[in-house]
Amino acid sequence: MCNFTLNWYKNNLLSRISIDPNICFGKPCIKGHRIWVSLILDLLASGEKIETILEEYPGLEREDILACIAYAAEITRDSYVENSIRKYSRISGY
Repeated sequence: MCNFTLNWYKNNLLSRISIDPNICFGKPCIKGHRIWVSLILDLLASGEKIETILEEYPGLEREDILACIAYAAEITRDSYVENSIRKYSRISGY
């Protein structure tokens, strides 16, 4: 996929994410829903399949799930969360 197409696709996906201080405490949500991006990411991280999430949340579209992943990629591009397991491992020598 060329860079232009990739950027257009990513920006199109990110337009599906909404951050409004009056909705869900300002947490990033899927636009038009009160479903946190972090909920979808947690489900995916626990091994849930996209198809299963779509069945459990019938108002969502596949692109909404992909938008959550794209959002996470953008957030982590320039910052990171310290991994407490890795931090513990350095201290204990494991």
